[in-house]
Amino acid sequence: MKVKIKVWIEDDEENLIFGSGKTEVLENIDTTGSIAEAAKKVGMNYKKAWTHIKILEKHIEEDLVLRFKGRGENSGTTLTPKAREVIQTYKVLEDDIKRYSEQRFQELFHKNGKEILSPKEDK
Repeated sequence: MKVKIKVWIEDDEENLIFGSGKTEVLENIDTTGSIAEAAKKVGMNYKKAWTHIKILEKHIEEDLVLRFKGRGENSGTTLTPKAREVIQTYKVLEDDIKRYSEQRFQELFHKNGKEILSPKEDK
């Protein structure tokens, strides 16, 4: 058995501001240069990906996504340096919390070499 966690960041009114979903959308925008392509890659519709971006714009002071309209070389969507910093910092936080929870789970649920919560064996 193992412990599973989800990490997200909320504001003081408990609005979900940043988490794994927004991270995944932003990372895919960064690699594809397109909100539509990023949405496809993460398996969500364009409207939901766009909603993630609008939430970020509403709650975060600095721009994270820049959109350039038109067609051709100078069009598309890109991330700002602040977006890349937020993604990297979030991933460090998430990794730290996961490692701590796994360590703490082992300390609490595996005492004296024995699991205190054992799965039922199939018969």
